[in-house]
Amino acid sequence: MNTSSFPETFRLALCAFNLGMGGRSREAFLAGVSQRLARAHAQGAELLVLPEYLSEAFLAWKPKGLKPTEELAFMAAEAEALLPEMAALVTEHGVSLVAGSVPWADGKGGFLNRAVAMLADGRSIAHDKLALTPFELDRESWLLTPGDKVVRFEFAGLSMMMLICLDIEMPALSTLIARDAPDLLIVPSMTSSLAGYHRVFGCAKARAVELMCSVAVCGVVGASPGTTQNDTNVSGAALYIPCEPALGYRGVVAEIAPIDGTRGEEPLLVADVPVAAIRSLRAGGAEVWPGNWSADHVTLSSE
Repeated sequence: MNTSSFPETFRLALCAFNLGMGGRSREAFLAGVSQRLARAHAQGAELLVLPEYLSEAFLAWKPKGLKPTEELAFMAAEAEALLPEMAALVTEHGVSLVAGSVPWADGKGGFLNRAVAMLADGRSIAHDKLALTPFELDRESWLLTPGDKVVRFEFAGLSMMMLICLDIEMPALSTLIARDAPDLLIVPSMTSSLAGYHRVFGCAKARAVELMCSVAVCGVVGASPGTTQNDTNVSGAALYIPCEPALGYRGVVAEIAPIDGTRGEEPLLVADVPVAAIRSLRAGGAEVWPGNWSADHVTLSSE
């Protein structure tokens, strides 16, 4: 197998962003992102991943009297202003950035929950959350529109895809992705309790086994000073891989246990994706992996 076109490993950083430390202004927020990119760069990471609803940090400087039903529009407007500034920071630091997720106008009067990857080569890739939670379908607070596609993109010799939080819990999406599985699946998340954390992270680990790929997942912790909807956030960060003997059996490159961030903690996990080793396993070296296995030939019956 020709390995010259892709790296042996790919180093990334996963930041469990503490919303309580997001800053009280656009300028403070951008300064914080710059500091996190600098920290990732200092540790040799080529990509920094921030969590779902990073935009909750924007509520720290929201106008007085803003209603919960008006928060999506406010955060979307702030995102539109801030994302170009964040792209400039990517260029400055030479580290690509998955800028968590933010509300984004869908062009029809509604809003998507959009994750944006800003790559060091100047490209921008978007993923709109597909599976929405009951909270994201609440007309009295945040009412969102679901996305309808998964984008596969190439960067630094790897193929990558993004999913957001509940997306990773959907077996139907795993079956779809298996047709053209990426080297790295990136999953920004927001979970309010340990139950949500374990659902997302447990399913992320399962996807690594099913797809024979690496899955990077991280979530927000703490709470934004201006929040009206998300008073608690519990999460961590992890890089999961297939449970193969050649990869150390456990299916875990590295993980940081969940915390609530109420003491100002903000875990940063830097880890290496074993690109070449997993590609070799996909090519026929795996212990029992059946490849892109389909259940099309199976019937469900009852007696």
